[in-house]
Amino acid sequence: MAGDVIVTVTLNAALHVSYAAGDASPDGVRPISRPGYRAGGRGVTAARVLRSFGHDVLAAGLAGGTSGELIRDDLARSGVPTAFTMIRGESRRVFRFTGPAPAGQVLRFGELGPFITTEELGRFAADYRSLLAGAAAVVLCGSLPDGLPPETYGTLVTYAVEAGVPVILDAGGEELRHAVSHGPDLVVAETSSADPGLGAALIRLGAAAAAVATGPLVRAVSAEGEWTARVTTAAGDPPPLSVRGALVAGLVPGQLLGWSWPDRLRHALALAGAGELNETGLGETGLGPPGPWSAAAPAISTSAVRDHVDLAAYERLLDAVTVERSP
Repeated sequence: MAGDVIVTVTLNAALHVSYAAGDASPDGVRPISRPGYRAGGRGVTAARVLRSFGHDVLAAGLAGGTSGELIRDDLARSGVPTAFTMIRGESRRVFRFTGPAPAGQVLRFGELGPFITTEELGRFAADYRSLLAGAAAVVLCGSLPDGLPPETYGTLVTYAVEAGVPVILDAGGEELRHAVSHGPDLVVAETSSADPGLGAALIRLGAAAAAVATGPLVRAVSAEGEWTARVTTAAGDPPPLSVRGALVAGLVPGQLLGWSWPDRLRHALALAGAGELNETGLGETGLGPPGPWSAAAPAISTSAVRDHVDLAAYERLLDAVTVERSP
C-alpha cells in the first residue's frame, strides 16, 4: 500500500562548489573565497521544491565520499531527509568561479560521475524497493553515472509499478527510450522545436502521460487530451523556465491528487519560473545533437540549485501562465 512520502531518486547527484574570485595580485594570483557547498541534481532540486510546499519528501539515490557527506549535510540543513545508498566512489563535483564586479565572469568546471559497481547497484535496488513500501510516489530524475546500463530506469519503473506506486520519470536519451515501455505514470522530457510530436510518441510507447518542454513551452499529452502552456508577460516573449527540477516537482502534486491538466501546468510553470537561483554548474543532461531522444542543450536550466521558492513570484506567475487545449 502506498504511503505518504514522495521519494525522489538522483542516481548522479552532484556537489556544487562555488567560489568568488577577487582581482589579480601583482604576481597574477587571484584570491578566492572559501567555498560554498550545495547539493545538486534534478531529483535533489525536486525534493527541495516539494519540501518548500509542505510535502513529505525523502531524497534517495547514490552518494559517496566526502562529496556525498556534504550533499547529505546540505539537504539536512534544508529540512530534506535523505536515504542515499553509499558507494565507494566520490560523488561528482561541479565548480563555479565568479570573477569580481563589474564584469563578474563565471567559469564552470564539472567532474565526471563516479563508476557504479554491480554490487553497489544491487544494494541500491534493495534499498529502493524498501523505500517503495512507504512511498506515495517516486520521482526518477536526471542522468546516469558510469557503470549503470541505460535499462536502469526501466527496472526502477517496473519495481514501482509492481508495488502500486505512481512513478514520474524525468530522463532523456537511451535511458528514456528503455524506460518508457515499462509504463511510467508521467514522463517529463525535452525536445527541440523540430519534434513537437514527442509527447504523443511517448504515449504510444507506454507512458500514461507526458509533459514535454520545448524552449519556453510545455506540451502535455494524456488520454484526456493535449495542452500547451507558457508564461505570458507584458514584455511579450515568454521568459525561459528556470529550473527543470522545479518543473518536475510542480507536476507531482497534480499527478497524485488528480488535478486538471491546466491546473497542473499553471502550478508547474509558476514554480519553474519562481524562486531564487543560487549555485550554477553543469547541466544534467549531457552533450549531443538535439533529436527525439536527446536531452541536449536544455532550455530549462538543469544546473541551477533552488534553495527556496519565492512564493510572491509564484503567485504572480500563476496568473501569467496561459494554457491552451489543442483541438
